[in-house]
Amino acid sequence: MKFKSVDLFSPYILVVIIALYVSLAAIAYQEHLRNLQWVSSTTFLYIFMGTLFFIIGAFAPKLIYNRSEKLKSFFGGPNVTEKNSQPWYNKLHILLDERVLLAAVCISIFLQALNLYLIGGIPILSGYLKFKATTDLWRIAYPIFLPAITILLAKYPRKWYYLLFIIGLGAFAINGYRTTTMAILISAFITLYYTRKMKTVHVLISILIIALIGITAGYIAVMSIQWQEWSLNPLQLVAYRAGFTMMVFDKIVHMAGATGGDLFHQALTTGHPRVTVGQVVLGYPVGGSTPTTSITSTIFGPAVLDFGFYAMVIQMFIIGVVLRIIYATHQKANGAITALYAIVLTHTMIWVETGPTDSVVYLFYFLAFIAAVIYAIQLSRISGKTVFT
Repeated sequence: MKFKSVDLFSPYILVVIIALYVSLAAIAYQEHLRNLQWVSSTTFLYIFMGTLFFIIGAFAPKLIYNRSEKLKSFFGGPNVTEKNSQPWYNKLHILLDERVLLAAVCISIFLQALNLYLIGGIPILSGYLKFKATTDLWRIAYPIFLPAITILLAKYPRKWYYLLFIIGLGAFAINGYRTTTMAILISAFITLYYTRKMKTVHVLISILIIALIGITAGYIAVMSIQWQEWSLNPLQLVAYRAGFTMMVFDKIVHMAGATGGDLFHQALTTGHPRVTVGQVVLGYPVGGSTPTTSITSTIFGPAVLDFGFYAMVIQMFIIGVVLRIIYATHQKANGAITALYAIVLTHTMIWVETGPTDSVVYLFYFLAFIAAVIYAIQLSRISGKTVFT
């Protein structure tokens, strides 16, 4: 059940997440956690403008739709089915076969288990092992596991698949990265929110459990870093992380364009853009006796550090447009596209803290957008109209 017909996970949820994150940072500044100080008014202006352009981007497709009778007729027609779609489209559905998805989940869990074995320990309990945990095996296993298990839960709700989900969640959570754990959890939750009739109380309980897991995983991971000392409790640590990340963004605002596109290039390759943020913005040394530190800079930070204010507003506008298109497609198609929308939305919400610096998330965006385009092509054929002219 949705709260009085309000869709909790429309693209506009990102605005709520940004507001909550800024509020957490404000708490950290108010309490002067580890001597954090308020960021400048210019930084808050950047956040406001970035959020505003996201809203404009998310609203633009809806505005165009409302003004176009052609689009209304197009999307108001019949859904795509196996009988009315083209043969090549039906062949693509082999990738969504239950046996194929199940095999992909099992293979990805095996690869991650092998990854952990080769690392030789439990990364979440060791900062040194955590730094080595994101290997090529992980880069193969995670992008396979997340869409496979999420689509499996969306299309084939067998009870024992939930056990498989828990096993996979545990295997990837051991890597020690809170973002991975939260991405798997939230993606599955959003998928179930749309594909199951969840009662309001179940939605609230699920959100609470996910929040507790996120806080716990983050606290354990931070406390396991041997070369750092922390005296904050788990809730203080959440607020401090928000405050520190906002402080990093504040510094970025005053050195806009410093990296000249290097972060974006690294995000699309196998670089370490968050490490670069630490080196450029905070002056962290390269190399040394301890692993280099990964620094988050909010969803706005990398674009500003690379190219400045205008790059940030363009980025936020594009994110809004693309999310809205995928969202509209999931409302029409359901099934696998719903799972892909859940994955993309989840990672975008996580970007509010970490920033868009993950090549794997760009891959998920690409898959979801291509799926939306392919579905639109089939709708175009069925309705005898086209939205591409």
